Amino acid sequence: MTAMLRPLEGTVVLDLSRVLAGPYATMLLGDLGAEVWKIEKPGAGDETRAWGPPFVGRESAYYLSVNRNKRSAALDFRDARDREAIRRAALAADVVVENYLPGALAPYGLDAPSLRRANPELVVCSITGFGQDGPYAALPGYDAVLQGFIGLQSVTGQEDGPPTKVGVAVVDVLSGAHAAAAILASLLGQARGKGGAHIDLALFEVGVHAMVNVSQGALTTGQPARRHGNGHPHIVPYQTFEARDGLLVLAVGNDEQWRRVCEALDDPARGQDPRFAANPARVLHRSDVVGWLASRFASAPRAHWLERFRAARVPAGAVRDVHEVVRDPALAARGMITPRVRVEGGETDLFALPWCIDAARPPVVYPPPALGEHTTAFRERFADC
Repeated sequence: MTAMLRPLEGTVVLDLSRVLAGPYATMLLGDLGAEVWKIEKPGAGDETRAWGPPFVGRESAYYLSVNRNKRSAALDFRDARDREAIRRAALAADVVVENYLPGALAPYGLDAPSLRRANPELVVCSITGFGQDGPYAALPGYDAVLQGFIGLQSVTGQEDGPPTKVGVAVVDVLSGAHAAAAILASLLGQARGKGGAHIDLALFEVGVHAMVNVSQGALTTGQPARRHGNGHPHIVPYQTFEARDGLLVLAVGNDEQWRRVCEALDDPARGQDPRFAANPARVLHRSDVVGWLASRFASAPRAHWLERFRAARVPAGAVRDVHEVVRDPALAARGMITPRVRVEGGETDLFALPWCIDAARPPVVYPPPALGEHTTAFRERFADC
């Protein structure tokens, strides 16, 4: 194993977060070699442990998805001995991650100002729904609430249907990725002698930022965005179609690809037609383009069209169910699956970090821990700090 597979070895992360955004961020840090200590409420632990089925042994698949490469200590903020153990760990830590409402940790001396007074080099990342200040600061924020609040639901779903929630907690996951990036940047600053930092990360702001062209378009024009079903507001064709035996997605990102689509469908003249040759014209004639493609695709099986597009170098793919995707041999061939990992009461495959470093992936050193599995080790590790 090369050293760059675990570049954060020697970095201590105290994880006071739970559910998804914070645990996702600390899992990424743990994958990269950080020593992550997950602090959980005795008896209950992270809420996601019970978010099932499905379960593997006593743990939910939800919990298993974001808690590898960590150790768990069951400690109660309200208990003086436990609280002192957490404070000692914060003195030795490089990073603390928490996702409590602003002010909630202050009575325990575990808020960012208190921790940084004791350890000025510390990087504290506070993840909340709406930030540490501002008019919404006191409001709790879950992903489902934020998907509606940021307008994501308003642009998701069929054109003539109701606003629809995305099937995964994307605001939480993106917030976790942004938190990890902010922490890594702060650690670099720390290493260059710039001191510690308090990162104030709001799911609300990450969600607005993540809507990229849609939110920028509304900011630029003052006009509301609208739903396009499985289509795209600015690109045509860029959507789902139904072949004779299943769904496929065709994504034409430029005019050269459009010409190759027409050639693959045995109608090269259509690729030169002024009504369709350039994307702005295709957007104006969306119904004509989509109608022609829909009638062609309905005439033959999906595999027939996908093979034609593969040969023509046109981006297209099948619409698949998730159970098909996770068994795709390409994932295992590239090391994205860690097989047969032991967890409390069972065994399961786990995913790995979704990128390679020097053609390899960091390993699962610590399986997702049982609640309080490492409490004694935590007390011993930070006893003299």
